[in-house]
Amino acid sequence: MPVSRKLTNKCRIELDNVKKEIAKVVIGQDYIIEGLLRAILANGHVLLEGVPGIAKTLIARAVSSSTGCEFKRIQFTADLLPTDILGITSYEEERGFFVIKGPIFGNIILGDEINRAPPKVQSALLEAMQEKQVTIGKETFPLTPPFFVIATQNPIETLGTYPLPEAQIDRFLFKLDLDYPSRNEERRIIEKNISMQKFEEFSIRPAISSKRIIEMQELVKKIGHKEKINEYIVDIVSATRQPSKYNIKLGKYIQWGASPRAGISLFIAAKADALLKGQAFITPDNIKSVVSDVIGHRIILNYRGEAEGITTNNIIKEIISKVRVP
Repeated sequence: MPVSRKLTNKCRIELDNVKKEIAKVVIGQDYIIEGLLRAILANGHVLLEGVPGIAKTLIARAVSSSTGCEFKRIQFTADLLPTDILGITSYEEERGFFVIKGPIFGNIILGDEINRAPPKVQSALLEAMQEKQVTIGKETFPLTPPFFVIATQNPIETLGTYPLPEAQIDRFLFKLDLDYPSRNEERRIIEKNISMQKFEEFSIRPAISSKRIIEMQELVKKIGHKEKINEYIVDIVSATRQPSKYNIKLGKYIQWGASPRAGISLFIAAKADALLKGQAFITPDNIKSVVSDVIGHRIILNYRGEAEGITTNNIIKEIISKVRVP
């Protein structure tokens, strides 16, 4: 049964209040904040890329505080072990064997500089993201919903890093790129900065609860759509694999197109975007709003494309301009 517009509009107002709370401490970055909220609603995870000092950690903390979620941070380093994330089984004579849970047990997890950790540790985090559970010793523990991972990486450093393989990057619903603030925003940041004030002094209040997020995630599944929307999604994904069929000139720079998971992710993300905007049905504009974040990291360029400085966003813009809108 389709969800009512009254219900979705109520969600939009609540999510607007979340944005207002985040704005108490985060200047600008509206697109990134909306992207994170979409991902939470879609029950997905985000890979966040940006240079140091651009407020990645601050945004994650602000999102957590404004949604009433438990926040945990994992600082990835080269000597980190999977047990440092998941937890360990310990023993004391008085208690016997018992489990000490790691920082993965939270609602919003910030995996800071995930590309600094060795592949085994990256895999441990990604498995928890996929399965929503972890095994410690002989016991399996479900992760408390909502469970949302924001993994960050620094694009300007390569020394001592272990880049995520494409198959693992594909598990992230979105890849969001943080850009520098505008001149006006930077002036405000200088006055209102986290270095001179404690985070708690900004008095961010929960605008919703973790329970309400779970309700919204269920509501996202009920957002309506027409069959033409499915066709539109399939055409977009197909254009990354068979660009000549759609007359995509930049297609010559594609080594591998988007996977079937991209189509599923695009569908779910469009539903989340509709709810964020108070809509009861998906429109082509919802798909256009999320397509770069969903597909950009799922297209693999060939050597020629990398050498000529072609970006996946360039390709996606051409695909959107040439694929017929239903």
